[in-house]
Amino acid sequence: MTSALPAKLALARTVGVLSRLRGGGATSAPGKVLMRLAPDAIATLGARLPRGSVLISATNGKTTTTAMAAAILERAGVPLVHNQAGANMAGGIATTLLSATRANGTLAGELGLFEVDELWLASVAAQLQPRAILLANLFRDQLDRYGELETIAERWEEALCHQDAQLVLNCDDPSIADLGRDRAGVLYFGVQDDSLALAGMAHAADAKHCRRCGAPYVFDAIYLGHLGHYHCPSCGHSRPTPTITATDVQLEGVRAARFTLHTPAGDAPVVLALPGLYNVYNALAAAALACALEIPLETIVAGLTATRAAFGRAETVELELPAPVGRANADGERRELRILLVKNPAGANEVLRTLALEPGEHDLLGVLNDHIADGHDVSWIWDADFELLAGRIRLATCSGTRATDLAARLKYAGLDPERIRVQEDLPAALTEASLDRTGAGVPLYALPTYTAMLSLRELLVARGEASSTWS
Repeated sequence: MTSALPAKLALARTVGVLSRLRGGGATSAPGKVLMRLAPDAIATLGARLPRGSVLISATNGKTTTTAMAAAILERAGVPLVHNQAGANMAGGIATTLLSATRANGTLAGELGLFEVDELWLASVAAQLQPRAILLANLFRDQLDRYGELETIAERWEEALCHQDAQLVLNCDDPSIADLGRDRAGVLYFGVQDDSLALAGMAHAADAKHCRRCGAPYVFDAIYLGHLGHYHCPSCGHSRPTPTITATDVQLEGVRAARFTLHTPAGDAPVVLALPGLYNVYNALAAAALACALEIPLETIVAGLTATRAAFGRAETVELELPAPVGRANADGERRELRILLVKNPAGANEVLRTLALEPGEHDLLGVLNDHIADGHDVSWIWDADFELLAGRIRLATCSGTRATDLAARLKYAGLDPERIRVQEDLPAALTEASLDRTGAGVPLYALPTYTAMLSLRELLVARGEASSTWS
C-alpha cells in the first residue's frame, strides 16, 4: 500500500477541499474517504509520529481535557498532531493525520494527541498502539447508541488487554478504576477534598455496584454523580490510592475554580479560568497525563492556567442587541451569553450546581435536540435536577427539536409556566431570549445539547459575535 499511499492521500485531500467549498467543516469526510481507500491509513500514518500517540476518552469532558493537555504539551515544546476540532471518531482522527502529512510523507508534529469517542476507542487504540491512554469517566449517555455503562466498560477492558500503553485512570470512578486491576504501573488521579462531598448520592448516579462481586458499594464521600470515595463491604474492593490529587478546591461560580495540585514532583496552586468541579476533574486528568509523559510541574501549571473554554464549554460571547423600536442604539447595548453544554444527567447536574453558586436570578436559553449525536432518547432530562434553580429562573426560553419536552420538565421542576417560552426555531429563540430588557444586567445562560451547541455556534459566527466555529 505504501507506494500507492501518496495518490490516496491526494484524493482524500481533494474531498476535503470540495467539502469546504460546499460550506462543510471537512473534519471527518476526508478521513472517511482515506480509510475507504486505505483501511490501515491510521496505523500507517500514526507510526510516523516520532513520539507516538496518546488517547483520551470519557463520557464527559474529553474535549476540554484534551485542550488542557494540548496547552501543557505545547508549553513543553512538544509539536502536536491534535484533533482540536473535536472530530473524535476514526474519520476525524484519519483527517487529522492526513492534514498533518507533508509532501515528503513526514508529519508536521511529533506526538499524536487524540480525543477519542467511547465506541471508537478499541478500534483506534488497536491501530495506533498508543504510549498512553487516559480514561476519565463513564456516565450514562446516549443509551440508544452506547448501551449501558457496563457494556462500554467491558469493551474497554477487552481493548486494554491488547495494549501495553501507560494507563492514566480516574480512581474516583469505580468503573474506570476497575480497568486498572491486575495491571502494573497504572497512574491514578482523584479528588481529596471532603468539603465538596454531597449529602447523598443523586438519583441519576450510575456506578453503584462492584464489578467484581455485584454487591452495592458503600460511598464514604460523593463528589460528582457517582465519583467519590467508595469500598465494597462484600469483597473488599476499594478506591485505589491516587498518585495525582486535588485538594483545597474552591468553586467560583461560572467563571473560575481553584485547587492545589499534588504530584510526585511537588505541589502547586492552580487557578482555572473555567468553572465547576467537573473542570477540576478535567484539569486533574490532563495533569496526570502530563505527569505520565514526564512534563515538569511548572509547565503543567502554566498550561492549565492558560487554558480557556473550548467552544460551547463555558464559553462567553457578547451579544450585540439591536436598538428598541424608535430609538438609535448609539451606546451599543450588549448582553453576556455564556454557553454551557449539557448532554446527560451527570453533566447537566454539575452545570446546574455551578449556576446555583451565582447570585440573583437567571435567564436560560435551553436547546434540546434529539439528533443521532445527541441521542434520540431525551428522557435523561428527568434525571437532571432543574429543581436546584427553579426558584431563581427569571425567564426560560426553550428551543430545539424537543423544546416542548424541556418546557414540560421545567414546569414539573416548579418553574411558573408564565416564565417559560417555547420557540423551536433557534435563531428566533436566541433573539427572543436576548432582547428581553426587563432583566437588565441579568446574564443569559445557554444550555444546549451537542448538536444544538454546534448550531448555536454557527449562528453566532454568522451574526459576527463569534470569530470561529472551533475557537
